Amino acid sequence: MSHHRSKPSDATHLGLKEVEHALPAAWYYDPAQYANEMQGIWQKSWLYVCHASALAEPLSYRTMEIGDQNIVVIRGSDGRLRGFHNACRHRGSILCTEREGKLSSKLMVCPYHQWSYAADDGRLVRTTSFAEPAGFEKADYPLFPVAVGEWRGCIFIHLDPDAAWSPERTFNRTPENMKNYPLEDLVVGHTWRTVMDCNWKTFWENFNECLHCPNIHPELGDLVPLFQRRIVNFRDEPGWEADVGSEDPKRSGGLKKGAETWSMDYSAQGKVFENLSEEDHARGYTYATSLPSVFVGAYPDHIRAVRLLPLGPEQTELVSEWLFLPETLNAPDYDIRNVVDFGILVMQQDIDACDLNQRGLHAAPLKQGVLMPEEYYVKSFQDWVRRKLSG
Repeated sequence: MSHHRSKPSDATHLGLKEVEHALPAAWYYDPAQYANEMQGIWQKSWLYVCHASALAEPLSYRTMEIGDQNIVVIRGSDGRLRGFHNACRHRGSILCTEREGKLSSKLMVCPYHQWSYAADDGRLVRTTSFAEPAGFEKADYPLFPVAVGEWRGCIFIHLDPDAAWSPERTFNRTPENMKNYPLEDLVVGHTWRTVMDCNWKTFWENFNECLHCPNIHPELGDLVPLFQRRIVNFRDEPGWEADVGSEDPKRSGGLKKGAETWSMDYSAQGKVFENLSEEDHARGYTYATSLPSVFVGAYPDHIRAVRLLPLGPEQTELVSEWLFLPETLNAPDYDIRNVVDFGILVMQQDIDACDLNQRGLHAAPLKQGVLMPEEYYVKSFQDWVRRKLSG
């Protein structure tokens, strides 16, 4: 698993040195390839569900579909998180029909034939037949479990119930830069859900390069001047040594002078996290990624978790959660739209670009694309896909 970092340790030019071919174009629309990836990647990886604050109440639950696998994650009456296949052991009906909700009792009741399961451990509590046949034991028919892991208030699941939770191995881009951010104390202030007309890999590749930034993201380029140069790190260009020690954010990175965060007016409205270091403020933003399902962006006043779920070879659901301190959300002078609208603006620009990219991949003569020197993170991602599929 790749562990590329926002500040690579080798003090060299970061760009690719030779021609690298991209993944086969058909991998972005072929149904058989999609099935391979659902089985070989999505059903064998830790996947982000939501922030724990969205499941704070006992008996609250979330459902999510990973391909044809429907999963429910529930907070038990004992406060513990558990995950199950959202399927009745009787004849297979879905149990929890809503995307999210709260049980009215400690039982999950099948809406079809009313078999009831204990929310705390998934055991079958009762059936509705007048009698149970010889040899039938309720203990033999609990819900099928899935593994649940939690990192700093971020909930993940794995379809293998025996999967060992390890944040160190789950994150491809390490969250070490987030140690000063109060992630556990935050709550979801806004959720945005949309469907993209692109393969899930198309979105990740766009996320991993900035060659598109000047023409696709003019507002973001104004906020983060380095992005105007089509790069994500000042060491992406040959001759980068000349920029060492520069105070100009267009040469060194970080936010433009006077800007505080990713928002429409670049201000944090006086709500900056308290324990951030000078380096955190100078950086202005930092990311952690857990492929294939989520990236977490940390900014001086909020955190944004963006989750992907494939809906088909050429459709992907995107769910973005904006996380704030409760006192920030409750402050009468705080306008959450200042942050949310900027995030949506940038993501919608990316989505529109990904949709264009997806449509063009069908060109009959196009067997595969080619990567440019600045796209070393794209190559890391594509290498990760190849490794996962080769087992």
